[in-house]
Amino acid sequence: MEFFCYHRDRTDSLPLREALLEDHWSYMDTYAKELIARGPVFTDDADETLVGSVHIVDLPDPAAARAFAFDEPCYQAGAYRDVMLRRWRNELGRTMWEFPGGLDDDGDRYFVLGLGGGEAVDLDPPSDRDHLIAYGPLLSDDGGTWLGTAALVRAPDAQAARAVLTADGYAEIEVHRWQCGGRR
Repeated sequence: MEFFCYHRDRTDSLPLREALLEDHWSYMDTYAKELIARGPVFTDDADETLVGSVHIVDLPDPAAARAFAFDEPCYQAGAYRDVMLRRWRNELGRTMWEFPGGLDDDGDRYFVLGLGGGEAVDLDPPSDRDHLIAYGPLLSDDGGTWLGTAALVRAPDAQAARAVLTADGYAEIEVHRWQCGGRR
């Protein structure tokens, strides 16, 4: 089962996150084979303030996903204000490390999160997949109900990244800068 996990930072938690960086990476190292994608999320402005972390992971069941999300060292230390944990379906069938466009940090990566607003939309990725790093629907715990869509994309700007989702098909769409995660 695949799961999408979005840890959203608490205000002013950057010093705590920095102090726990090695602990976080060591924790994620234990899930290296299960990770589909990972990385920090930033504001899309001149400051590029860290606002959270995205992890997409393939685990045996919801209990394992909850353990993954809530045993994470930054969560345990209080760095996050909340956690979104949802079933997810990997519509691209690959990990971020298999993205054909490469993972060079050239600043043109975005995290796009559409929260469902009614009828399911964007269940299938756009036909032009060259810019998609990860893409899939957010699902209810039983996997039967569409709750939204999450994507990691390469795009020239936030507006182009947002266009990967049907604008009027969601109650809300968030777009943030995203960086490929892992040890530097």
